[in-house]
Amino acid sequence: MTFFARIDHAEAARNAGLAMPPMQLLIYGNVKRGTPLMLAATSAVLDLPLRVLVRDDCQGCARVSFHAAELESAHPLPAGSAAPLAVAQRLIPDTVGAQGAPG
Repeated sequence: MTFFARIDHAEAARNAGLAMPPMQLLIYGNVKRGTPLMLAATSAVLDLPLRVLVRDDCQGCARVSFHAAELESAHPLPAGSAAPLAVAQRLIPDTVGAQGAPG
């Protein structure tokens, strides 16, 4: 799994003179797993690479949010082809040391 980018929304808000709790969007994926999905259904590019939001819940806890890997229902992909992506999403909360939930 590769982390392609990190967007620090709180920093962007500060730069615009606004306040926001710590909040970062991480863009990650696996080229060998994602590319075949994008080739099978070009529309999957809209959801790949995957994204995860890591934020401060203002009570001292980090929270993780992400869209569940439901690519097969959103795009014309072969059944079971997106299953490996779900494995990565189950690992994300442990990887960043936060409580996680889809959504």
